[in-house]
This record gives sequence, structure tokens and C-alpha cells, in this order.
Amino acid sequence: QVQLVESGGGLAQPGGSLRLSCAASGIPFSIRVMGWYRQAGGKQRELVAAIGSGGRTNYADSVKGRFTISRDNAKNTVYLQMNSLKPEDTAVYYCYVNAGPQDYWGQGTQVTVSS
Repeated sequence: QVQLVESGGGLAQPGGSLRLSCAASGIPFSIRVMGWYRQAGGKQRELVAAIGSGGRTNYADSVKGRFTISRDNAKNTVYLQMNSLKPEDTAVYYCYVNAGPQDYWGQGTQVTVSS
């Protein structure tokens, strides 16, 4: 019943923008943290950005100033606005949700930045 539906991935040019969305449903506990991780070919999965229930945010140094994370608690949805995209942002992006003792992961959405 738990479902994380990701959308917004795709192809962008360097300097362009994309907005990722992740809508969570069926989670039995209060959501504390929502965020985004990414995994590029040949690299480990890394935190991109996270936001807590109180609004605290955390960003990877590589995206700070370019990406903005936000959440709509009424919709159980987290967003990642990605501006000034670079080829090195190319990766599979995974939605992450923490609710009490349980972690949840989206299936991943491909983001490709190429000219």
C-alpha cells in the first residue's frame, strides 16, 4: 500500500532547469524527513537534499545555491527545483522518506543533462 510516486525527470540542457516531485501515500506514521538522493554511473548513492518536518534543510555542497528542496505536508509531497543544471548532475534520482522507524525509497527517475 505504501507508494512513492516520482515525476519530473528527463532530459535538460546545461544551464537548464527541471523540477522533481515525489508524492507519498499509504505511510502509517508521521513523515519526519523527505529528501532526494542520486546515483551516477560508477559512483555511490549520495544525498542531494533533505528537509525535515520543521523545515530544516540540508544540501550537498555540489548543488548548494542551484537546487531548492521544499515540501507540501498537506499533499505528502516533496519537490526538488533544479536550476543551472550541469552534466555532472546526470544520475538516477531517488525519493526518500523517513517515518518513525521506517525508511522508504522511490523507484528512481533518470535525470540527464546533456547538450
